[in-house]
Amino acid sequence: MPSSPDVAIEVQALKADSFGRIALMRDARGLFVRRDLRHVPLWLRVPAWWLARREARALEQVDGLPDMPQLLRWGGGRLDRSYMEGAAMYQRPPRGDVAYFRRAHRLLQQLHRRGLAHNDLAKEANWLVLADGRPGIIDFQLATRGRPRSGWMRLLAREDLRHLLKHKRTYCPQSLTPVERRLLKRHSWLREAWFATGKPVYRFVTRRLLKWEDNEGQGPKP
Repeated sequence: MPSSPDVAIEVQALKADSFGRIALMRDARGLFVRRDLRHVPLWLRVPAWWLARREARALEQVDGLPDMPQLLRWGGGRLDRSYMEGAAMYQRPPRGDVAYFRRAHRLLQQLHRRGLAHNDLAKEANWLVLADGRPGIIDFQLATRGRPRSGWMRLLAREDLRHLLKHKRTYCPQSLTPVERRLLKRHSWLREAWFATGKPVYRFVTRRLLKWEDNEGQGPKP
């Protein structure tokens, strides 16, 4: 019989922001990661719940895929997902690691074939370098579900790839192919619209209202 989440103990606090507290937990089955919404201010509980539910649905979509978190429990106030041992890209940069970016590209292809676009892969914190050097992807709060072959999903998938290629340009520029270089130079209307309208609003909300400390919206670390 699965252990109850109520008997889990906290091992380490990982992150806290206006939309919840994330901690590494342990129960009878082992380590897992919990997003707890009980500490969210009252005025933010509806958007925090909406983002957590969005992540839960996205994790259901990637069920069984390797190197992505698996949904364990979602009860409206707490979201539990599987733990993947590793470090964020900025903590363990894959410099010169061609194999890492080749595998990351394949990982994105698998994600997109499931009808899911991540939408937040510009953040290095959402890319993991796992214990054995493989790539991993986390944080699906902003993910979009849809038909893989639709024009909208193809556009979002290309933006996911562009963000991966930006990281490749930073850490492994010598391995960029001519096709990848051309893709990096092509800016979609979605990107232009975001920088013209969405980005200023995002910065105002995250920096002025939510008091996040960094420009990636990761929030202050506990």
